[in-house]
Amino acid sequence: MTRLYTDADLYAAYMQRRRILGVFFAVTGVYAAAFIGLLVYYIMLPYEDPNQDWVIGVTCALTALYIIFLFPYMGISFKRCNAYCKMLKFISVGLKEYTVAPFAGVDDWTTRDGVDVNVATFRVHNYKRDEDMIRQIYVDGEKDFPPFEEGKTVRLISQGNLLIEYEMQKEEGACAQS
Repeated sequence: MTRLYTDADLYAAYMQRRRILGVFFAVTGVYAAAFIGLLVYYIMLPYEDPNQDWVIGVTCALTALYIIFLFPYMGISFKRCNAYCKMLKFISVGLKEYTVAPFAGVDDWTTRDGVDVNVATFRVHNYKRDEDMIRQIYVDGEKDFPPFEEGKTVRLISQGNLLIEYEMQKEEGACAQS
């Protein structure tokens, strides 16, 4: 079986998350120190001092720059990294599902729980209705797409429809000839 994830992936994701949080806390600390310094300076100024205008202007500009930094940085990079860490954590502790199914094709990319994934489709037989259904298995967008060939049978281990391990099955006719 070919494993898509290792313990090193989880460690690297958590270290990236720590670096992102480290930058966030450093920038927040610098902002808080500058804001408190400007606030103390403003409070110490005499009534109607001409320096009040530039202190208020610098404080507003500093706050605007902090907010402009905060929303994209925490809203994009941290959110995506945190979602990836959660996905890897669920892989390590979640229930695994075993399936053997023929590969049907590839659908478009999508986002599942904040993680970009490629969608592989497999034919699964429904015994109650006696028909074939299409099952979507999500392949992590950070990993290379497995070399699935249409119509070939694949043995899969997934957790919440996210592919963890796979193995290409040998053709039954080829085994009988050998």
